[in-house]
Amino acid sequence: MNLRKSISTTAFVLCALAAVSGCHKKQTLPPGGGETAPAESVPPPTAQLSATPTVISQGDQVQLSWRTTNANSISIDGIGDVPSVGVKTVTPSESITYHLVARGEGGSADATARVTVNGPIAYQVPGGGQSRDELFKANVKDIFYDYDSYDIRPDAQATLAKNADFLIKNSDIRIVIGGYCDERGSDEYNLALGQNRAQAAKTALVTAGVAADRIRVISYGKEKPFCTESNEECWQLNRRAGFSMEP
Repeated sequence: MNLRKSISTTAFVLCALAAVSGCHKKQTLPPGGGETAPAESVPPPTAQLSATPTVISQGDQVQLSWRTTNANSISIDGIGDVPSVGVKTVTPSESITYHLVARGEGGSADATARVTVNGPIAYQVPGGGQSRDELFKANVKDIFYDYDSYDIRPDAQATLAKNADFLIKNSDIRIVIGGYCDERGSDEYNLALGQNRAQAAKTALVTAGVAADRIRVISYGKEKPFCTESNEECWQLNRRAGFSMEP
C-alpha cells in the first residue's frame, strides 16, 4: 500500500509540474509579428502659375512662369508637358486662361492665369477727338523686367517697337522714362537699378529711330511702387520702365 501511495504521489507531482511548465510556454507569434508600421503619408502636389503682363494687345507676348512641388507629371493646356519649374514666352491671339495641372503620388493640384488680349492698337493722329494725353496713354505702354535685371525681355521688345512707331509718327511729343524696382534691396541699389532700366528702354527707342533729345530718364528706385503687397505678382508690376509725356 505504501509503495502504491508513493507512486501515486510522484505521478501527481509530475503532472502538476508539467501543467505549470505549460502555462509559461512562450507563445508563437505569427510570421512578421509585431505591430505593422503605419504607411508614410505622401505630401500632395502644389502648383503656382502667373502671366506677365495680364493684359496685352494682339501680337504682344506674355511670359508664363510656374512652380510646382511633389509632382511627377505637369502639363499646361495648349502647351503640353512642362518641367516642375519654368518660364515660357507665348503670343496668344485671343483672351485665354492658361491651366496648369500637377499630378503626383499624393494627388493633384492645379493653377490658372488669365490673359486678356485686346484688338490691335489703332494708331491715331492728333485731332481725332482725343486729347494728346489720351492718345499717348492709348499708344505708349510700360515695359517690365525680370528680378534684379535691366535686360529687355522679348515681350518688352515688342512693346517698345510699338511705342517707337507712335513716337516717330508724333514727333512733337517729348517723354520721360521712369525706372522702377520692387521693394527688395537697399535704396541706393534700387536707384542704380532703376536708372539702368530707364536707360535701357531709352536706348531701345533711340535704336528704333526716336531722337535721343526727346527722351529724359529718371530713376525712382523702390520709392513709388505701383503695387504694395509683398508677393511675386506685385513685385513684377513694380519692376518696370514707365512712360509719360513731358509737361
